[in-house]
Amino acid sequence: MRFFYYLVCFLFFSFSNAQINISQSKNDNDLKLTALPYYSFGKGLGLTSPDSLFQLNIRFRMQNRVTYIENDGENGAYDGQIRRLRLRFDGYVGNPKFLYAIQLSFAPGDVGEIKEGENLNIIRDAVVFYRPNNHWNVSFGQTKLPGNRQRINSSGGLQLSDRTINNARFTIDRDFGFQVHNINEYLDKFSYNFKAAVSTGEGRNSTDNPDDGIAVTGKAELFPFGAFAKDGTNFEGDIVREKKPKLMISGAFQQNNHARRTQGQLGNDLFEQRTMKSVLLDGMFKYNGWAAMASYMSRTTNENAVTINPLDVTQSNYAFVGNGFDYQLSYNTKKNYEFIGRYSIQKVGRDIEAFTPNTKQYSLGVTKYIWEHAFKVQAEINYDTLDYFDGTTKNNWYLRFQVEIGI
Repeated sequence: MRFFYYLVCFLFFSFSNAQINISQSKNDNDLKLTALPYYSFGKGLGLTSPDSLFQLNIRFRMQNRVTYIENDGENGAYDGQIRRLRLRFDGYVGNPKFLYAIQLSFAPGDVGEIKEGENLNIIRDAVVFYRPNNHWNVSFGQTKLPGNRQRINSSGGLQLSDRTINNARFTIDRDFGFQVHNINEYLDKFSYNFKAAVSTGEGRNSTDNPDDGIAVTGKAELFPFGAFAKDGTNFEGDIVREKKPKLMISGAFQQNNHARRTQGQLGNDLFEQRTMKSVLLDGMFKYNGWAAMASYMSRTTNENAVTINPLDVTQSNYAFVGNGFDYQLSYNTKKNYEFIGRYSIQKVGRDIEAFTPNTKQYSLGVTKYIWEHAFKVQAEINYDTLDYFDGTTKNNWYLRFQVEIGI
């Protein structure tokens, strides 16, 4: 409780001494909410009341894809689906200092299978903000935590159709709680951001019985040569063709106390709670159409990651522990054809190596930007090597075509 007391005192002191200076032109309905760094080439459909006391901005996007898949030892198969279908509302009420954001998802892969006793996962973001000036941003509700760069970025701002295998296993994703962001970004000089969050640690839309465990997250971002043009850290690839070299280095840490799920905020339920620690490091570089990204992610637990069902010792589940590296390089031509290569290595922790393989992933892709990331056509080939504890190896691959469009 003492921690929450100090947090409240800090916020009160910061707000009471903050100068109110929100730079927003009358024709600009892009609110740039730092806890939701979504990519947006346009600004959606905006409505503002005649007295300027209310603003509503509406956006949508969808991803349609078809994939040919060949897994080792299985017949080839075709998969066609609406991968993502999102509807988003944001704006302010009464004053631009008091903002809100709502994001809903409707695609089957987003909502997930409906299971008895579990909540329907339509709500992705439902969060209110207090932004006293351009340097401070405080939020309360459900949204993304300040974790690894690729997860923070919208799936609409990706170069390839999906995030990496390490992001799928080690990310900290969305949660319900408080966040405080201190933003200090300038185009032509050293810049930095500090972000912190205190959240439930249970993931989105959780209504499980409450416990005494919380998740604490902290992150620092450094920009040695100044901030990227057009908030360029919020999307992959150098689609704006940076005129000067730009670099971002960031590090995040989270401790999720008494986590109930296999991946902290994500995954299936564990039979016993585990305290998990995550380390997330990122680097991003862009210049004249070239873009490079590298990341490291890891998760550890306070005790053995494997949990046993106390009612049936033949049943077990495990926290996904281990670490991984991702490397990504791309070049965007002046005609907005981008060529992308990515390599990922994932090594599982010793506790779980008998249950799940170490994995390497190789990806090559071509993207045609019609309207930057808001309207693009993507093609890629992906090859996975899975090395199992018993010495066997499996090789899987897929070929994918995807179209994304949104406002």
